Amino acid sequence: MQTGIEKPISEETIRRAMGEFQISIDEQQVLLIQHYMAILQRWNEKLNLTAIRNPLEILYRHFCESMFGASAIPVDKGRLADIGSGPGFPGIPLKIARSELDLVLVESNIKKGTFLAEVVRELGLTGTRVVISRYEELGEEVAPLDVVCSRAVGKFVPFLEWAASPEVSAAQVALWIGGRDLDEVRKSKQWEWREPILIPQSLQRYILIGKLTQMSA
Repeated sequence: MQTGIEKPISEETIRRAMGEFQISIDEQQVLLIQHYMAILQRWNEKLNLTAIRNPLEILYRHFCESMFGASAIPVDKGRLADIGSGPGFPGIPLKIARSELDLVLVESNIKKGTFLAEVVRELGLTGTRVVISRYEELGEEVAPLDVVCSRAVGKFVPFLEWAASPEVSAAQVALWIGGRDLDEVRKSKQWEWREPILIPQSLQRYILIGKLTQMSA
């Protein structure tokens, strides 16, 4: 019976794709990516976790773009919260890249949160927890945060105000963002913005890093 789940992407293909993003990975990281992708494809048939179905596109758009952030975000360990994590991007790939990160995956959708918990369990990701909640309702439950990141926030202004609030007081924020939104986001004076980093293989997608200003801290 045709299930729609394709055979795992080879180690060679994964390494070649990562190489295009200047990412070097070891054998264990390759295995985690393959396992994660298999779980995603299995659950995607029921929950429609991602509109991208082609495994190679999933590899490039979700895994490579997420793990590329590990070189842009200057944190090897510490607490990182992925807001609106959905199927786990960029948080889980960042954890695969930086195993010492203390990761919090925040997702308001119960079914997606259940999926995230299953991924964490199956991959054996220690120092990782799933919080099923709207991020606006969180504070001390996730604080203190060294980095708060997101690929899925629709409204940037309230998100940035929340991240800078005394209850959260995130030291840094990292956004996977389209070029058309850069000007709006950089108007926020609560954050000191670095130059946006163009994501490889994209025309108008960037990683934007902001550091909480002393006035906001």
